[in-house]
Amino acid sequence: MVSLRKSSVSLSALFRTAAIAALVGGVIWSLPMSRAAEEPVALPPPAVDIAPPQDGLQTVVLAGGCFWGVQAVFQHTDGVVRALSGYSGDSKQTATYDIVSSGRTRHAESVEVRFDPKKISYGKILQIFFSVAHDPTQLDRQGPDVGPQYRSAIFYADDEQRRVAEAYIKQLDELKAFKQPIVTRLDKLAMFYPAEAYHQDYATHHPENPYIAYNDLPKIENLKRILPDVYRETPVLVAAEAKTKS
Repeated sequence: MVSLRKSSVSLSALFRTAAIAALVGGVIWSLPMSRAAEEPVALPPPAVDIAPPQDGLQTVVLAGGCFWGVQAVFQHTDGVVRALSGYSGDSKQTATYDIVSSGRTRHAESVEVRFDPKKISYGKILQIFFSVAHDPTQLDRQGPDVGPQYRSAIFYADDEQRRVAEAYIKQLDELKAFKQPIVTRLDKLAMFYPAEAYHQDYATHHPENPYIAYNDLPKIENLKRILPDVYRETPVLVAAEAKTKS
């Protein structure tokens, strides 16, 4: 069972922790908060993309608020072979949920998306990210979660990923696809640190959790409705991958 956080932890983290505790205790209640699953925006695909390599997988790390929902969206995306919740932006020593939730690190709650470029392109991953996984116009927050650890960011693996991301953000801003400017940061990926085991596959394992039901399940439905060509019903889970390797 997850313990209650110290007073230094952000209020949004306390809400999420309380939701976990209520779920474990068999108590179902609703949270008085605004939706994190913002209304989706049907976006055009990137005009600039990366040509698929002859073989091999590609990886990008994306941050868009609580990693539970972002992970779930990409676990339901065809062509993604793994979506792993974790932390990126700071050191290994600070890569724990208790510390990151305080907002006093440079980490962002992130998801490492590993995908097969022969089945889905990097540009399509970005289209999903901006369209249904989060709201890229919210600065240092996402819905009820407030703080720099919930910022919108793309941790690009190489210059090609950076170039395509820059071009897509420019494309969307010029189209005025959103009512507000996109504030997504582009940062070179240094390291990614997997989150604690209880955070992995969280939305799949706990759909009755009020936070998940209210904020994250709509994102999966939006993926199915807005981008049905890449939606898959059965998610690819971290636990299943670990079981296969054991």
